[in-house]
Amino acid sequence: MIDSLSIRSTDSFVLRHIGPRPAEIREMLEFLKLDSLAELIDQTIPAGIRPKSKLSLPACGSGRTEGEALADLRALAARNQVFKSFIGMGYSDCFTPPVLQRNLLENPGWYTPYTPYQSEISQGRLEALLNFQTMVADLTGMEIANASLLDEGTAAAEAMSMCLAISGGEGRAFFVSERCHPTTIAIVEARAEPRGIEVIVGDHRGFSFDRPIFGALLQYPATDGAIYDYTDFIEKAHHAGALAVVAADILALALLKPPGEMDADIVVGNTQRFGVPLGYGGPHAAYLATRDRFRRQIPGRIVGVSRDTDGRPGLRLALQTREQHIRRDRATSNICTAQVLLAVVASMYAVYHGPEGIREIAERTHRNAATLCAGLRRLGHQLGQDPFFDTLTIPVTNDRRDEIAARARAKQMNLRVLDGALGISLDETSTIQDLDDLLQLFAPGGASSADAAKLEKGVDTAFPANLARKSGFLTHPVFSRYRSETEFMRYLNRLREKDVSLANSMIPLGSCTMKLNAAVEMAPVTWPEFGRMHPFAPLDQAEGYHELRRRLETMLAEITGFDAVSLQPNAGSQGEYAGLLVIRKFHHDRGEQQRNVCLIPESAHGTNPASAAMAGMKIVVIVCDEHGNIDVEDLRQRAEEHRNTLAALMVTYPSTHGVFEERITEICDIVHRCGGQVYMDGANMNAQVGICRPGDFGADVCHLNLHKTFCIPHGGGGPGMGPIGVQAHLAPYLPTHAVIPTGGDRAIGEIASA
Repeated sequence: MIDSLSIRSTDSFVLRHIGPRPAEIREMLEFLKLDSLAELIDQTIPAGIRPKSKLSLPACGSGRTEGEALADLRALAARNQVFKSFIGMGYSDCFTPPVLQRNLLENPGWYTPYTPYQSEISQGRLEALLNFQTMVADLTGMEIANASLLDEGTAAAEAMSMCLAISGGEGRAFFVSERCHPTTIAIVEARAEPRGIEVIVGDHRGFSFDRPIFGALLQYPATDGAIYDYTDFIEKAHHAGALAVVAADILALALLKPPGEMDADIVVGNTQRFGVPLGYGGPHAAYLATRDRFRRQIPGRIVGVSRDTDGRPGLRLALQTREQHIRRDRATSNICTAQVLLAVVASMYAVYHGPEGIREIAERTHRNAATLCAGLRRLGHQLGQDPFFDTLTIPVTNDRRDEIAARARAKQMNLRVLDGALGISLDETSTIQDLDDLLQLFAPGGASSADAAKLEKGVDTAFPANLARKSGFLTHPVFSRYRSETEFMRYLNRLREKDVSLANSMIPLGSCTMKLNAAVEMAPVTWPEFGRMHPFAPLDQAEGYHELRRRLETMLAEITGFDAVSLQPNAGSQGEYAGLLVIRKFHHDRGEQQRNVCLIPESAHGTNPASAAMAGMKIVVIVCDEHGNIDVEDLRQRAEEHRNTLAALMVTYPSTHGVFEERITEICDIVHRCGGQVYMDGANMNAQVGICRPGDFGADVCHLNLHKTFCIPHGGGGPGMGPIGVQAHLAPYLPTHAVIPTGGDRAIGEIASA
């Protein structure tokens, strides 16, 4: 809050970015008959929740110029070492076409719009998302696709929930191939446990279907690079009454038989390698495609073609999140957003390259992998005979593995380290020189007799007939129309002009729009030191990122009044879910497994009951008064009624009506006295920053929407980020990760892929 009107610096970030001038502030105060902003706050915020001291934050506020802030970020970026990463596991380096980076990813006309609920001011983004859906449906061979999800692991878990809802598979298990990416397996297991779903992880080749299952998840190609024809497995799954989910590499599908032609029911994956920078793990746009008859069970949103009142074609959200949220506690998903900005980048990458360009990139990537395979075999390494696309797994003793991996790092290359093996995944950026460098690593004495350029001429890149793609893709004219950069740039600009963004005007719709995307905050996103970092690179190569993480966690803890923060949840809905799982684990660790009741006001956003249901909780609704405030007496009665089973209260503060409820401390006390925990929905945290802190007045856990309260762009409906803050007693349960350990020592599991 700025109550001093005497700031004069011409380079002040505050004066550049806080809209009202001093004279305008005085005019508004005079209209309200107030003497100062401090008086306004005193009349708005209950005195009992005001902090007794100022926030203790780094001295970087209005005293730091934009130049100084960028210099600090440059210093942090320099602490990241961007090696050539051949780690794979669902993440690949790629080239973002400069015309796409400059005119879309870095363009406020694309990264500042709000979610396209109002179709009349969102036709540009909706067309780009329709392109995304078309691209995904074509490549996967499925009938319908949504407008993106949060990441591949989350998409796989959403597919599991879909299978359960469609098949009515209570009492049956969910099979996951052990050849799925480790992060995907971890997320599916974490999602399954609260709902009582048993997850069977095993080898799909030996699974006998003697156990009743409602669904199965397969990786295509597998995490070790092998490619399997899943047609027979899927037929057996269907015969057993189960649905089949395939997690597929979007680029590989340009060459491989699409899962839809194997009779898969749901296909999920990640579109990151379609022009989206690695960014140390995200955000990236995942996808989910399925059969048309399952469209009502799809999480997220679907863009559809309609007609306006004059009969002209137009686009709208034909199905969207609210399909789930109307179900509230019966929802099968709490997904509240998409990764719109990144989905648009991926779709425009396909528009830019067209079907022939995408196929050429896939063929070049596969040819490089085949060349490397031939060279390794010439050097005496025994590689498996399974077909592969871009990934090889090379068996070596653990001593030899460690020696090669260390030599690779000395040459600024990262390999995937496995038990008794090393993995190498190639990508769009891989070169013949990279192949020679890799062969040198694996050669006895480090001197390779294999020459990649010569080997390339003789390699066989054909796939077996049962695995090769024969069907077309990207056949819609939009994917062949814009072949010159000028025409492509004009297409991007035409779409941008159909939308309302902060480049045009204020957007008076929801708290998501009520914050700043300053250029100084956005500029570092595409710096290569941040953008090209693989999420599973060794920690000592990402010192700049980890210092940023530590700073952000410390500042968010101070701002919210909590003791610990997890940055892992990649959307507000995922923050809700993670916070409730933390509460659930806390109760279970105390031997109170019966605590499964979640009190939720009737005015709550639809994600609240959906998140509680996903966390295995029973929802009890609390009534509200005519102003939208919680009826405290009804809360007291329900809390006492469920004293022995009460797990949590979910409360939004300020309320969804924008009011700071006077009795919030009393509300928290009621819940605590009955053994429950208070989850605070932080969607409206931008009304609290610097004024009050949820950790001070009784909340035990709270998520923050960084795309609402801080500088992350809303991007037309994503990217978002939903970190959670917790009190000290909940810190041990913060989420961990299957590859990069983090979180508490009694962690709830994994929430996001990176």
